[in-house]
Amino acid sequence: MDCVRLAHGRSEARMLNWVKAPKEGGTMGNLALEDLVIDNTADGLFRVNRRVFTHPHILELEHHRVFEHSWIYAGHESEVPQPGDFRARKVAGRPVILVRGSDGQVRVLLNTCTHRGSLVCRQPSGTANSFQCPYHAWTFSNQGELIGVPGEEAYSAAFDRRDLALATAPRLESYRGFVFISFDPDIEGLVEYLAGAREYLDLVCDQSEAGMEIVSGTQLYSMRANWKLLVENSIDGYHAPVTHQRYFGFLTEVGIDPGVLQRRRLGRGKSLGNGHAVIEFQPVGGRPIADWAPWFGEARKAELEAIRQRLEERFGSARVQHDPGEPQFAHLSQPHRERYRGHHGADLLSRDCG
Repeated sequence: MDCVRLAHGRSEARMLNWVKAPKEGGTMGNLALEDLVIDNTADGLFRVNRRVFTHPHILELEHHRVFEHSWIYAGHESEVPQPGDFRARKVAGRPVILVRGSDGQVRVLLNTCTHRGSLVCRQPSGTANSFQCPYHAWTFSNQGELIGVPGEEAYSAAFDRRDLALATAPRLESYRGFVFISFDPDIEGLVEYLAGAREYLDLVCDQSEAGMEIVSGTQLYSMRANWKLLVENSIDGYHAPVTHQRYFGFLTEVGIDPGVLQRRRLGRGKSLGNGHAVIEFQPVGGRPIADWAPWFGEARKAELEAIRQRLEERFGSARVQHDPGEPQFAHLSQPHRERYRGHHGADLLSRDCG
């Protein structure tokens, strides 16, 4: 596997043979991408040169070849439940507005004025009929159309508002309320792109009898590191007993069997295809749903059993019940392994390091 394939998650030919790097003390010349990753399956040897995480030219290549040709998660439909509701955020480095227009349609608009490029929406969320650029007051509807231009009469007859609506990504698709965009007009359909990650979205969505809704409020954090390090950390269970020692100590204090915790630590990373991945491990108990555990108390037993029964009626007992002989089922109430942390580019869903 060459370096580009590692980053992109596609089995395509190398797109750049050499990365030209500035010399540092005379020790660093041109870098051949195929020399940056050693993937020797026969000898069980895997090595990645640290320049993969630090070289600006490689990052530039990744922006062009990874994020420009992936489906990127932009938000959930429940975040904009009413016409005019919007969320402004960055997706793959671009400022966008996730908005439900007055016509009820969910769109992802590029948050950049088509006149001089200023942001037209400077609030992180809210409800609005229109967005106005603070520079020259060009105004756009919540469906993206240009509806107001001061001094419009000074423009020539060639001026046409319809040509200057807010831009959108070439592709937008939604799967079970999860909204994705892509800047590649020729990318495969979202369902095909998700590959095995689709099962995990279904697993999450099907647990709720009332539907899914994103909880309001946001916890933001940032890291001064290459994006691939965050992706790696998300499917790295090796660090958990050390970095999260206090958490495991807390679980023991509240009565979780240490043996159960030890089995939980025996998780493994699993490829879902197209660069998506998860960690699978034994659940502590009560996860993900309708699996009674002693710390819930006897009073909750009947309630959880009723939920389990309704799940069986909806999906069949084979999908709901724990069945070690059929591990291919995506068990809902008592899974063979707890499944979590799908990601896309930034999380589930961007084809990153396969």
